[in-house]
Amino acid sequence: MSDASTPGACATPPAGHPSGSRYRSEHQRDVVNRLKRIEGQVRALIEMVEAGRPCEDVAQQMSAARKAMDKAFFRMMACSVMESVAVADDQTLREVERSTRILEKYA
Repeated sequence: MSDASTPGACATPPAGHPSGSRYRSEHQRDVVNRLKRIEGQVRALIEMVEAGRPCEDVAQQMSAARKAMDKAFFRMMACSVMESVAVADDQTLREVERSTRILEKYA
């Protein structure tokens, strides 16, 4: 599974690069795995509400699910940015990767 801190984890290499589909499939797998975990969290939330669990417990789990969704969203957007600059020079790519990691971490 790719990670936002992995250089080029989302970037689509320039046209004709032999590993372009590998980059996209790794990113897709990462996002799908994140969404499946979120799906499990939401199912657990429904069970908690139906079981009458205390509101504070439910709210805490809702917060965790919301944070996970935010991270999946920022991961997707970081990948979009990386794809947009995939043909940029190495210095620009490093700067964009750093910025997207910061966004994902603190957003």
